[in-house]
Amino acid sequence: MISVEWRIYHYLSDFMQNTHYRRLGGEAAVRQLVDRFYELMDSRDDCRELRQLHSADLTQARDKLFMFLSGWLGGPSLYIEQYGHPRLRQRHMPFAIGEIERDQWMSCIDQAMSEQQLEPALHKELYAAFYKTADFMRNQ
Repeated sequence: MISVEWRIYHYLSDFMQNTHYRRLGGEAAVRQLVDRFYELMDSRDDCRELRQLHSADLTQARDKLFMFLSGWLGGPSLYIEQYGHPRLRQRHMPFAIGEIERDQWMSCIDQAMSEQQLEPALHKELYAAFYKTADFMRNQ
């Protein structure tokens, strides 16, 4: 007979190994997603409002989103290690974020995920999680 402890151990082990971070492809894939997101945001005319919320140099924004997503997706907590708790809503409060900016953000991340050819189930899960977070950032 298999013990309860053994079942719990293997369940948690499988759960911890099946993070979005790992399913996406780890550090290189998260970096690729973030880089493509910012390339899209920077180049698409239909994302003008979102782009205007950022400084001319996107280097710091890229690095911070990469660090944040690493931990948020279940990988290393790089953002927390360097900056502490993300306090997403508080950190975004100085910026006017409404439905337009949310939808532009979602459009860029969705396109970046599509171009990365994620497994359809993973794309769907991440889209839902990104949307929930992006919608929470709205303050207008």
